[in-house]
Amino acid sequence: MDLQDKSLICFDCGTAYTFTVEEQQAFHAKGHTHPPKRCPACRAARAAKRPERYSTEKDKLPTFVSSATRQMYSITCSECGKETQVPFEPRAGRPVYCSDCYHKSRIGK
Repeated sequence: MDLQDKSLICFDCGTAYTFTVEEQQAFHAKGHTHPPKRCPACRAARAAKRPERYSTEKDKLPTFVSSATRQMYSITCSECGKETQVPFEPRAGRPVYCSDCYHKSRIGK
């Protein structure tokens, strides 16, 4: 692969920037096939605007971090009568179960 520095125009700000051989090698190593459309400054600004989607800590697998708080609804379990919360709005005439009773009913099927 014969790589050379390339002069590109930023899609966002319209300024010319150099796509260096080192950057090209890094892009190819990540599996990217097309050059970036934005200059490094606009790429950094765009990345800073995105909400953090994954949280990683040492010795833990990445976990999804929700950007919105999930609304919970208080219910009484139709099976055991225990008070609990569910992440959906219960409908009239439909049974709603606590997590324990729900899992018991799923095992029996």
